[in-house]
Amino acid sequence: MDSVDAVVIGAGVVGLAVGRALARSGLETVVLERADAIGTATSARNSEVIHAGLYYPAGSLKARLCVQGRAQLYDFCASHGVAHARCGKLVVATSAAQHAELEATRAKAAANGVELQWLGVDEARALEPALRCTAALLSPETGIVDSHGLMLALQGDLEAAGGALALCSPVTALRCGGAEGHVLAVGGQAPMELRARIVVNAAGLWAPALAAATQGLAARHVPAGRHAKGNYFSLAGRSPFSRLIYPVPEQAGLGVHLTLDLAGQARFGPDVQWLPEGPPDAIDYRVDPARAEGFYAEIRRYWPDLRDGALQPAYSGVRPKLGGPGSAAADFVVQGPAAHGVAGLVNLFGIESPGLTSCLALADEVLRSIG
Repeated sequence: MDSVDAVVIGAGVVGLAVGRALARSGLETVVLERADAIGTATSARNSEVIHAGLYYPAGSLKARLCVQGRAQLYDFCASHGVAHARCGKLVVATSAAQHAELEATRAKAAANGVELQWLGVDEARALEPALRCTAALLSPETGIVDSHGLMLALQGDLEAAGGALALCSPVTALRCGGAEGHVLAVGGQAPMELRARIVVNAAGLWAPALAAATQGLAARHVPAGRHAKGNYFSLAGRSPFSRLIYPVPEQAGLGVHLTLDLAGQARFGPDVQWLPEGPPDAIDYRVDPARAEGFYAEIRRYWPDLRDGALQPAYSGVRPKLGGPGSAAADFVVQGPAAHGVAGLVNLFGIESPGLTSCLALADEVLRSIG
């Protein structure tokens, strides 16, 4: 049986960041990925936003790792030539009744060490003339990033440090051992068993199921994962905005917001579509064109000039949730030996937004949790 120091399960942006950190710490590291390419699930199906850290409760992992990770990510992109832009964003109220929510967002951001500028109508319109609002918050630290370029750079660092990536290598079971380490059953064209002293479950949508299939991990440590689909529509024609535009936050998401890609193309989303319980392999990622009707209504609250027929189905992504409809948003879970008592095992659960922004900080957190 082959042995390595560390195995990371999942080659999304977080898994690659964790693998990079482990390899750079001197451990022989392999990242196993079930698909035939890196980052094909959640990491490739998001808004590609570098979040500032506005919305998360003070003291939460999401708050701390977003703020820490955002600074790390900007530095990493600059040093590795990853395309990105610190374009800024406006969080907008479209009625006076929403001003209290804006104030709450500003207070939450301040508690996280993030300063926002309150803008009146005229100040907001001076920045974005096409915008309709009653007040707004300006976040200058928000940006956008080429997520695939980021993952390629993380993979490059992983391999430069002696780590390896194995595609088409699904982990079908994990048996926790003692001093000799853990044994992973790896499928694919050449099934094998692999032994490792450290195992990090960064499988995203598959993480709860993988944990449930882990022998030696008590069932009480395995959360019931839920899936929330977010649909995106692209704008036909030129965007009238140069910054990201977000409505005030809503349950389970941040509302139908406008984001930009690095070419300036505008896209809207995601909405929140709770999926029935089932395996991630059964998810239908097609975007129903009929959902555009709800998008038009939401977008016209802050951009009334959006013309009929301007939205085109783009893509969808699925958030790995730890709660269902109506439940409070859950924090990231970095579940290490201190939580479950299994040496060398770390499970990552509920790594939704701001997971991309936090990927480098999450990797540091994983290393700390291993001890």
